[in-house]
Amino acid sequence: MNRSDDHDSLEGRFEQNAPSVDERKDWMEVRSRMLEHSRRPARRRLRAVAISFTLVVLVAAVVVGGVEAFTHLGGHGQTIIFGGDTTTASTAPLTSTTSTTQTAVSSTTQVANSMTVSVYFTSGEKIAAAHRIVPKTLETGKAAMLALLQGPTADETAAGLVGAIPQGTRFLGLTIENGVATVNLSKEYESGGGSLSMFMRIAQVVYTLTQFPTVSEVSFQLDGQPVTALGGEGIILDHPVGRADYEDMTPAILVESPALGDIVTSPVHITGSANTFEATFVVELLDANGQVVAEKQVMATSGTGTRGTFAVDVPFTVDRAGNGTLKVFEQSAKDGSPINAVDIPIKLAK
Repeated sequence: MNRSDDHDSLEGRFEQNAPSVDERKDWMEVRSRMLEHSRRPARRRLRAVAISFTLVVLVAAVVVGGVEAFTHLGGHGQTIIFGGDTTTASTAPLTSTTSTTQTAVSSTTQVANSMTVSVYFTSGEKIAAAHRIVPKTLETGKAAMLALLQGPTADETAAGLVGAIPQGTRFLGLTIENGVATVNLSKEYESGGGSLSMFMRIAQVVYTLTQFPTVSEVSFQLDGQPVTALGGEGIILDHPVGRADYEDMTPAILVESPALGDIVTSPVHITGSANTFEATFVVELLDANGQVVAEKQVMATSGTGTRGTFAVDVPFTVDRAGNGTLKVFEQSAKDGSPINAVDIPIKLAK
């Protein structure tokens, strides 16, 4: 057999044993699937790394910014920047009113683990509200009482707010049952002062604790013992007392928010209670020059001998942020002149 025959013979055997076209296609498809399967673990690892990185970034964002970052307090299309459980993005300048023992509302950025409570002092022998930023807690009544016992700040004192509770008074406990808060204070609470001072200090505690919806009345204990009469003046406290018991110490128009020193943006949300003729009164916002930048007539839920509540939004416009005044007053039925006026220094944010 010559070379040509051998070549023909080998070529023939190869063609005879070679896979068909269909078999080749099947083999290529199998090979492709095997390659794809071998790549899957690597892709899965890449996806896992990407997901882990994303989770780390999200967790870091929550830790730094807080879940409730950039949430406006109270809604109503505005922000009253006096604390609360939220963070605001305002950049208006602030005036610090802090001491070594207390912190008044003075920051535009509040961390998510804080809240705002009201404390009540007196101004011109009438109840007046102030705000405090305190660590977030479920014991809100205790937090408010501790803040009250610290007294007014230097700025609040300069503005005329007075704390009637004697220095050295200690908070010993608080229980709430069936709408009655029983507060336990140290014996220093009844020391010194005449009857007016006694009524003031009682009213300040009553208003501070009844800001919470679970409390409508307050009873007192001193060093754990129930109080039936307070101090040498013998102020009777043998039953729970509420805000209505101190109506004569409450201004005709009591603004509870905003309070002295608060920073407000437009529209400012104003809340409180009033006992005025036909339940009506006027709200004015004045800028640093004393110019009226907003005015609105308000109607409470009741009046003319019965105290009602009110909540109103007042829009305003200012050229620049700065000091301002919230003024509320009743118009005299005789000649329309302002009566029962209350001026609250605030800060107007642009």
